[in-house]
Amino acid sequence: MIVNPTEWTIIFSKNSTAWGSFFYEPSEDVLRVTAKPTKHDFREYLTYEFPVRQPAEAVAEMQWEDLAIAWTIAVPNLNEVYLSRIREELKTVPGFNWAAYVEAIRFCLDRNINLPEALTWAETAISTPFVGEPNFSTLSAKAEVLKKLARLADSKATRLLALNHPTASVLQIHQYGRQLLADQQPAEALAVFELNQKRHGDTWPVHLGLARAHAALGHKAKALEHAKIALPQAPDPANRKSIEDLIASMQ
Repeated sequence: MIVNPTEWTIIFSKNSTAWGSFFYEPSEDVLRVTAKPTKHDFREYLTYEFPVRQPAEAVAEMQWEDLAIAWTIAVPNLNEVYLSRIREELKTVPGFNWAAYVEAIRFCLDRNINLPEALTWAETAISTPFVGEPNFSTLSAKAEVLKKLARLADSKATRLLALNHPTASVLQIHQYGRQLLADQQPAEALAVFELNQKRHGDTWPVHLGLARAHAALGHKAKALEHAKIALPQAPDPANRKSIEDLIASMQ
């Protein structure tokens, strides 16, 4: 850093191992930026912090004594940087594990990007020899990609395969039902919770899901019936309190 009264110059060097400025060579400069110092709460020791941290941008700040100097680090093509890294990793050891493909698909779904390739990854996760495995996670990931691609009939068929697959746990089915409730689809959610009961009986949280779906549909008596069954099954105080509140709201 070159210090001036009102503006500092921050130098980034390609020599990341040189100690301090003793071995500084201007020919190794990669970038120079200017920044204005500001007053700061007293810092006895030299400190570097990141007061602002976002997925595509961060602010780095040097703090010492009563001054601070900050600069912004931004990645304008963040998604492509991640996708490039994902593609590289899928050609190494993680590429032999279906779970890695599901993670890659989730990245695309969360950002609504790269959906055609995400569908290819879904097919790999499900059916490629020595890698793929048809299970609730892989089939669900494929169903979500198909939905994003507006292939609704294919998405629905794949989702049914996921929900009825032997690997679908009671909690996985329950979470999908809760997702449907959050999406304001109570009738569809009820069908999922009823499937959960058919597959897993009275296991927690089957009756809680049924109570929430019936409540969303205005079926008060049914909702109360299932909520009262779910109450003694609650595994912890937080869930117990949630069910008690649900019962109280309906009574």
